This record gives sequence, structure tokens and C-alpha cells, in this order.
Amino acid sequence: MQRDPERTLAAVRAIGYTDVELLWSFGNFGRTTEQVRATLDREGLHAPSAHISPITLFVGWERSLEIAHRLGHEYLIVPSFTGETSRSLDDWREWADRFNTAGAAARRAGIWLAFHNEADHMTPIGGTVPYDVFVARTDPTVVRLQLDVGNMVIGGGDPFAYLQRYRDRYWSFHLKDVVADRSHDTELGTGTLDFRRLLAAVPDIDRKPCYIEQEGATDPLASAKQDYEFLKKLEF
Repeated sequence: MQRDPERTLAAVRAIGYTDVELLWSFGNFGRTTEQVRATLDREGLHAPSAHISPITLFVGWERSLEIAHRLGHEYLIVPSFTGETSRSLDDWREWADRFNTAGAAARRAGIWLAFHNEADHMTPIGGTVPYDVFVARTDPTVVRLQLDVGNMVIGGGDPFAYLQRYRDRYWSFHLKDVVADRSHDTELGTGTLDFRRLLAAVPDIDRKPCYIEQEGATDPLASAKQDYEFLKKLEF
């Protein structure tokens, strides 16, 4: 994507994918909103969501909601916070309050604000998992969640337990397989996660974007093709 976003998106579409999640936090790889929209339209791709910097909630939020509409996004998703602002449970509570405020503005604009989990969100602070504090404090009528199942496993959590616990909060998913020692992710179907069981447990899954995310692949497009073929054959 850094070298050639247009050809990369075309290659992703050629594999068979119809939906992609954009990376605003990477500036959409130097492309303007109009250029991105044109590429999506040309390739027949839909972008239900984008990952954004948490700073976006403080600076230019209303403008970001307008851009989301232009790109066809239903969700703007914050993946994590900076280390300086997540060192205490009070930091997490403050972020949750900010999400509630920004999420309310997003709903008025017809967009959903959501939060994505990283592995370190499961590391207890004073004996309490900060992710749990954040989820409990956010308002489900204005804030939704994206479950990264691989990150949950790498962080020591159980995605099946969280899916059951917060069944109605998860509206988007990152499908990521994990090796046995939980040190890194791998191609779908070659790790430890039972995706048949997982996907069968998601209520009303047809309405919820599910993205493949694999980090650190030697050949990202080859891995993307292998992941696609695995899901295409999966029955649940």
C-alpha cells in the first residue's frame, strides 16, 4: 500500500475480497479522499470502516464524520491509545467518557464510533483488566466494539468468552489466527483458533463486517489469498 495503493487495492479485489478497512492513521497512504473514493469505485470495493488516530476525537471530529460519509464508511474505529494516556484505569475511564461524547456526535451524523482491542489491553492494572473498565463505562447506544480475536488471544484473553460476555457490543471483527505459543499471528487455518465455532457464535453476522488482518507476513498478498481461500471454503 505504501508503494502503490491503487494497484494493491486492485490486487485485493482480484483475489475476491469485496470489503476493505482503510487506515486513516496512515493518512490513507498519501491519497486524498477523492483519490481513495475513485479507486474504491473503480475496483468495486466497499470500505465499511477505517481505523483512526484517537487524536481525531479531539481535533476535526466533525470534519472526519463528513469525510467518512464521502468514503462510504459506517464506522470510524480507534485501535488503541498512546502509552502516555493509558497508564492508569482513570486514563481508561477518561477515554471512555470522551468516546461517549464523540460517539453521540457520530450517531447524529449517521456514523458509529467503535473501539478495537490490542493485546496489551488485557494486561491488568492494579489487578483489573483496563479493557473491561473501558467497555463497562462506554455507552452501547453510541459506542460499538470491534473484536480482534487474534489480539485477544495474544494478550491472554479468550475471544469466545468475550464474545459471549459482550454479545451485543461487537459489531465488527478482525479475523486473525495465532500460533500455539501466542507469540504472533499466522495464516487463517494454520494456527489455534476455531473459526468455524467463532463465526457460528456471532449473532446476525451478515450485518457485521469481518476483516482478515495478518501482520508481519513475508508476502502479504499471497497470505491474503490463502486467507481468502480458507474462509471461502469454511462452512459454519
